[in-house]
Amino acid sequence: MSVMDILIALVPALGLGFQVICMQLIGGKYTNKVMGMAIVTLLVGIGVYFVKQPVLTPVLWLGAALSGIGFCIGIILQVKSFSLVGVSMTMPISVGEQLVGTALVGALCFHEWTTVNQWLLGIGALILIVIGIAMTAYQEHRDQGSNVKRGMLYLLVSSLGFVAYASFPTAFHLGGWDMVFPQAVAIFVAMIILCSFEKQPQLFAAKTWQNMATGVCFAIANLGIIFSNEINGVAVGYTISQLNVIISTLGGLWILHESKTPKEVKMIIAGVILVVAGGIMIGVTK
Repeated sequence: MSVMDILIALVPALGLGFQVICMQLIGGKYTNKVMGMAIVTLLVGIGVYFVKQPVLTPVLWLGAALSGIGFCIGIILQVKSFSLVGVSMTMPISVGEQLVGTALVGALCFHEWTTVNQWLLGIGALILIVIGIAMTAYQEHRDQGSNVKRGMLYLLVSSLGFVAYASFPTAFHLGGWDMVFPQAVAIFVAMIILCSFEKQPQLFAAKTWQNMATGVCFAIANLGIIFSNEINGVAVGYTISQLNVIISTLGGLWILHESKTPKEVKMIIAGVILVVAGGIMIGVTK
């Protein structure tokens, strides 16, 4: 890999990592945060459509719609969990669960692990990730038990949504660029519907427009992963993109100044290292 290839591979990690920090710094209701992302996603999707002009088949629309709905469920519940357990706990757990989920779907449904070495490496990776998740969830003083339990439930369902978001394109054999426009439409429509269940959703309030900056971060990451996969291959592109957990977790601790005891900080950092190591091992199996 050249230096340029490595830099391209890092773009999704930077975009996804700063997306979380950006939305927390801007603030607003969760509906403002996710709708700001959805608006930019739709605008970018329209732009990509005119450049790439994919053939919009029924299969493409169906796969994109299912993927987009999964993303909406995933991001809404992930953002909700920020207010319950904080970014520094949410992100390593979320990424870890997504890695476990996508690895298992790939191995069991898409038969991506076919050799004994792949299974041994993959299972070892999953064990590391689960240990890392447990470490990041550690609390020295358990005085927010109800919030943590609800946050963990949100994260579990959120991760299932993100796994669906990542898996349906593969299940329908859809190309990255072909997906961008129909998936963006699905995300925009599904986000409006899901957010409308919130009391006073304020879908297009001032904070929504400000959170378009969050959408820019996501768009950079989304397009970056397509470029990276084309240049570096899925294994490298996917693996390096998971480094976003380092940026978002450390950002939660040092930029958002989330309250953690010294022992909790050490456990979170150690857990992130294990999650990243597990993610790299999974990338090697692909």
